[in-house]
Amino acid sequence: VCVCGAQKQDRCPTGGDGIGNVALLNCTAIVNTSNELLSDKNPVSDSIHQLAGPELREELLKMKGCRTGEAKMTKGFNLAARFIIHTVGPKYKAKYRTAAESSLFSCYRNVLQIAREQAMASVALCVISTAKRGYPLEDATHIALRTVRRFLEKHGESLETIVFAVTLAEEPVYRKLMPLYFPRSLEEERSSLALIPPDIGNSEGEPVVPERQIRITEKPGSLEDDSEDEAFDSDLGLVGSHAFARMEGDVDKQRRLVLQGQMSEAAMQKQHQRNYSRWLGRARAEDLSDIAALKALYQTGVDLCGRTVMVVVGRNIPVTLIDMEKAMLYFIHVMDHIAAKDYVMVYFHTLTAEHNHLDTDFLKRLYDIVDVKYKKNLKAFYFVHPTFRSKVSTWFFSTFNVSGLKEKVHHVESLQQLFTCIQPEQIDIPPFVLEYDSCNSYPGLEACGLACLRLQLAGTSPTRGSKPAFFFFFFCPFQPLSQHALGLLC
Repeated sequence: VCVCGAQKQDRCPTGGDGIGNVALLNCTAIVNTSNELLSDKNPVSDSIHQLAGPELREELLKMKGCRTGEAKMTKGFNLAARFIIHTVGPKYKAKYRTAAESSLFSCYRNVLQIAREQAMASVALCVISTAKRGYPLEDATHIALRTVRRFLEKHGESLETIVFAVTLAEEPVYRKLMPLYFPRSLEEERSSLALIPPDIGNSEGEPVVPERQIRITEKPGSLEDDSEDEAFDSDLGLVGSHAFARMEGDVDKQRRLVLQGQMSEAAMQKQHQRNYSRWLGRARAEDLSDIAALKALYQTGVDLCGRTVMVVVGRNIPVTLIDMEKAMLYFIHVMDHIAAKDYVMVYFHTLTAEHNHLDTDFLKRLYDIVDVKYKKNLKAFYFVHPTFRSKVSTWFFSTFNVSGLKEKVHHVESLQQLFTCIQPEQIDIPPFVLEYDSCNSYPGLEACGLACLRLQLAGTSPTRGSKPAFFFFFFCPFQPLSQHALGLLC
C-alpha cells in the first residue's frame, strides 16, 4: 500500500502538473469516481476520459449508469492501465450521515471485490468522495483506509499493490492517518492511537449503528430463572454481519400462504404496509435530486372539484438513461402526502418516443408497492394526446393487470377537452405540449396557441389568474363534456 502524490509525475493533459493523477498510473486497474449517469465533470473523470479516448464514452453509454455505492468495470482503452473501475460516491448531508458512510464503504468494498474477482495485481484508488459532493475529507479517509485494511486482512494474497492517488490538498490527511491503519513500526502505531475514531466498523470495515442491531437469545420463548445465565445470554453473537441487519418473518411461508389463499386479508394488508414503509424510508433517505431535475412529476393546481392535480410529463422520462428504482422512490417521496386525500393525475403523452415509454412490469411493480391510499384517492387519470398504440396498451394493462384502475382512465385528445375538467389557469402545461396541441387539435387557430406559448416562454406561466392562460382558454372554443360526464368525473 502506498500514497501517490508527493512527487510530480508527467504533465496532466487537462492542465497543470499531474500530481496524484490516477489516470497516469500504470496499474492493472484505476478507479474513476463519477455520478449515477457516469457523466460527472470532475478532475479525475476529465483526465481519465481525455487520456482514454472517445471509446470510453461510448462504452459508458452502453452501461446505462451505475447506482450509488456500486462499481462497474470497463477497458482502459488508451490508458496505461488495462481496466477502469467506475463507482459512484454518495452526496454528504449531516442529516443522512449513516447512509452516506455505508454508501462510501460500499464503493471501496465493491471496487476491491472486482479487483479480487478479476485477479488483478495492482489497483490505483482515487479519492472517491469528491469535494463536489461535500463529504468531509478526514471522515472519508478513515472509511477508505479502514475498508482497504480490513479487505487486505482477509484477502491480502489476492492483490500485490494498492495505490492511493491523492492531490496535494488531500495528501496531508492521508499521510496523517496512514500510520494508524498501516503502521510501519511499533512506535508509529502507538503515536497514532489518539487518531482512532469512535466507530471502527465491523470485520469488513463497514460502519456500525448499535441501535439498529438486534440481539437474539438462544431460546427467545424461555424464562431466564438463573441469574448466572444472564451474562452468557447477553453475550451471544449478533445475528447478521451487515450494519442494517434486521429480523424478517419466514417470507417463503408467507408467500405459500398467499398462494394457497390461507393468509387473512388483514395479515396481507399489514405485510403490504410494512413493505411500503420500507420503500418510503428509503425514499426519504436517498438523494433523488437527479430525478427531480427531470421535472417529469410535479404538483400544480386543483380541478373543478377541488382535488389536487399532479402532472406527469412522459417526454421528460429518459427510461434508458436513469435508474428506474430511484424514479420509483422519487414517485413515492412526492406522492405520499398528496395521496392522503383525493387527487387526479394528468399524463402528457405528447411527442414521447420509445425510450420514454414505461414498461408494464415497472408499472405493475409500482402499483403493487404503493399504499392503498394511492389507489383509493386517485379519482381520475387523464391520458392526454394518446396514440392508437398507447390506447391499446393502456386497455390491456388496466384490464388484465390493475383492473381497479380501468374506470378511472380517461383518454383526452386535446387540451380543450382537458379544460372541461381542469381550468387552464390551474395547470402548468409544458410549452411543447401547447405548441403541439395548437397545431394538431385546432389547426385553424395556430396563432392563438402560439401566442399563448410565446407569452408563457416570455416568463408568464399559466398559473392561477394569469392572463395568457385565460387568453388561450377564451379564444380557443371547444365542445365541453356533458354535465352528466363531468358529474361522473367529480
